[in-house]
Amino acid sequence: MSNSSKGALYVALCITLWSLIPIFAKLGQSNLDHHQYLFFSSLLSFLALLGVGYYRRELGNLWHYSLQTLLFLAFLGFLDFFYYWLLYFGYKEAQGLEVLVFQYSWPIFIVILSPWFLGEKLSMKHALSLLFGFLGVAVVLSQGKMSEIEFSNFKALFLVLLGAFSFALFSVLSKRASAKALHAVTLYFLSATLYSSLALSLFSSWEMPSWGDWPFILVNGIFLNGISYLFWVEALRLGDASKVAPFLFFIPPLSAFWLILFLDEPWVWAYGVGLMFVILSGIINARRKR
Repeated sequence: MSNSSKGALYVALCITLWSLIPIFAKLGQSNLDHHQYLFFSSLLSFLALLGVGYYRRELGNLWHYSLQTLLFLAFLGFLDFFYYWLLYFGYKEAQGLEVLVFQYSWPIFIVILSPWFLGEKLSMKHALSLLFGFLGVAVVLSQGKMSEIEFSNFKALFLVLLGAFSFALFSVLSKRASAKALHAVTLYFLSATLYSSLALSLFSSWEMPSWGDWPFILVNGIFLNGISYLFWVEALRLGDASKVAPFLFFIPPLSAFWLILFLDEPWVWAYGVGLMFVILSGIINARRKR
């Protein structure tokens, strides 16, 4: 399989896994606050990746990197932690629809940052792809009622936007990490676990999840976060970040499909319109120059 085919497969896996997050968030209805939920999710992601490393017999070389590389990986882990920390705060303080629209600005930030940090060219094709992709996301999330989005809590939404920028920076800089993908992602989540434990100690209290919460936390921590990040980092290393980013706009329409299929949520005409915009975005992004 060629590198481009592998990259496309990894992106498709990320889109599928990340699109399932709303279902598990709805079904889980965790009794934990966002500090507690973030800590347990990060811890399980780290343990899952340790398990993958043990299975591949690659744990022996986990620490065989320079101090500079380890510090850089710890910084990337902080960017990832910071994204979720601000995102969960946004969901607590602002309307979910408003937060979702700001959350999905991070593919746009990836394309903007790629020329600065990776030397990738920003073409008109990328700009059009982003425009149609973000428009499709806005139509899906607002169910066609974009005029009803008020963006009332500017403080919380600004923090969500800052978090989206943080995750975009994490994604772009991950291409420059001089470590194997598995080692890099494992150390990301080790540092994210340490950061979230500090935040938990300072701003919340230590409580164990209930038995009903554990299945959803396990799936979220192991697959929707931990394993999916391994696919994400591999996809970024196999292709240009600016070319990969627009395909991520497929996540909200796919999430809407899962909610309709498994939770019997009603079909809204705006889902079809939004999906058409997202597909158009993907076609423009995938089109090659002659």
